[in-house]
Amino acid sequence: MQGSPIRIGTRGSPLALAQAHEVRARLMAAHGGTDDDYPIIVIKTTGDLILDRPLAEVGGKGLFTKEIEEALISRAIDLAVHSMKDMQTALPPGLSIGAVLEREDVRDAFISLKHASLQALPHGATVGTSSLRREAQVRRARPDLKVVGFRGNVQTRLRKLEEGVADATFLACAGLNRLGMSAHITAPIATDTMLPAVAQGAVAIEIREDDDATRALIAPLNHERTALCVTAERAFLTKLEGSCRTPIAGLAELGDGGLTFRGMLLTPDGKDCREVAGSGGYGDAYQIGDDAGAKLLANAGPHFLAPHT
Repeated sequence: MQGSPIRIGTRGSPLALAQAHEVRARLMAAHGGTDDDYPIIVIKTTGDLILDRPLAEVGGKGLFTKEIEEALISRAIDLAVHSMKDMQTALPPGLSIGAVLEREDVRDAFISLKHASLQALPHGATVGTSSLRREAQVRRARPDLKVVGFRGNVQTRLRKLEEGVADATFLACAGLNRLGMSAHITAPIATDTMLPAVAQGAVAIEIREDDDATRALIAPLNHERTALCVTAERAFLTKLEGSCRTPIAGLAELGDGGLTFRGMLLTPDGKDCREVAGSGGYGDAYQIGDDAGAKLLANAGPHFLAPHT
């Protein structure tokens, strides 16, 4: 390792730090050097400061990336590590995604101290979530359940379960696995029951578009199969111009024959759901997602993407 230190920007949450440390470890494995060559810079974001209400009420996507991207633009850091599902589809001018790590488990995790699965919850049970996507899909699968707002890290949510605020909650399997907390997963939820958020389980490394040196440095960390899948999923989301106010789900998967994609758009109450599927060659990832979004828009009508109260 030679030259100036490569400063890694990240949020300060346990998961964000775990992801930043993973990026640093991979850079050291690829290029050598010590921790001092890859300092981790913690940046507090708007999303970290708002703890008393759902994020959808205060702007949705970008709340966990804005300040980090500003630091990247101002050259206070050299690269940024994000949970890719938190990223806006349109990045600020001058920034780009330089690499995507290999994806973790894409599924949502059902977490309960008393019940074995979503299906096993008793009639009228209470589930906690701050995700409109999860709420809509829960209401679709189990309209008898009561849904309450639920934010916080893993420990906070477990404490709320112990206090009886809710009978169950949901988190991404990927985050729990990366934190070494997979033992808290009561049951993974099949994607046929709860389709994940776009890019769930993927970690993105964002850089300045003109920074060829950093782009070359992180190139060995890019996982091409994951990159193809999230390209299709983000193209789908871009077409829908979705935000945290619209329940949208999408998942691309690679097989021997190419790439397959499933997408879903729901009303917040889960009563109306439109689905789409597409497939094609590996090189058509963006087009597959874009086409799926166009089909869904044509099928759904404007009320799906209208503001909901």
